[in-house]
Amino acid sequence: MGDAVASDAKTSLLEHHKEKHFTAGEVVRDVIIGVSDGLTVPFALAAGLSGASVSSSLILTAGLAEVAAGAIAMGLGGYLAAKSEADHYMRELKREQEEIINVPDTEAAEIAEILSEYGLEPHEYGPVVNGLRKNPKAWLEFMMKFELGLERPQPGRALTSAFTIAFAYIVGGLVPLIPYMFIPTAQEAVFTSVGVTLVALLIFGYAKGHFTGSRPLASAIQTALVGAMASAAAYGIAKAVRP
Repeated sequence: MGDAVASDAKTSLLEHHKEKHFTAGEVVRDVIIGVSDGLTVPFALAAGLSGASVSSSLILTAGLAEVAAGAIAMGLGGYLAAKSEADHYMRELKREQEEIINVPDTEAAEIAEILSEYGLEPHEYGPVVNGLRKNPKAWLEFMMKFELGLERPQPGRALTSAFTIAFAYIVGGLVPLIPYMFIPTAQEAVFTSVGVTLVALLIFGYAKGHFTGSRPLASAIQTALVGAMASAAAYGIAKAVRP
């Protein structure tokens, strides 16, 4: 009777206490990578070409070509990175599985060592070790997470990462190019592009800081400064080397 009451009380507490954790970290990371590069690189390219006194149509053409090439390159990089992580996980999983089968006592001792690092005494972690030894699947997952620090990758993670980064790069890359679509004179379009892009960088930096847990305002200013320095450098170099 007492166990049933305790179980009901525990269930009630869990129902009332539902923690809200942010679980889309990998997607946000991919969006940050894509948008940050998409805003900065085409912005710097457009500013640099504007400094070389070329037409808006030429800057727009070069900018769109860069956005397309950059999206493909960034997406491919994201795919290969996620694929490498997944391959590494599977190799370590296979190796750990073989060790559990071939040297179970050694692996059990490693569990004990891991738990002792959290301040548990032998009489406290002993039942945990024995319980895991009776459940090979849980044992394997425990070793992967707490010994190797590896999380099982989501199915299709590589493709998702590739498309997310590529799409985010395109969205970010189009922002500094929009003024060149409507303003024929590059020297005039560049000032509008600078204003639009800096606003976009501030908004993006603030959102990035919010989602990553850092100070949003500081992140906004830092992101805008990086973009401004990149475009100023490109513009200055183009002015300096122009014949």
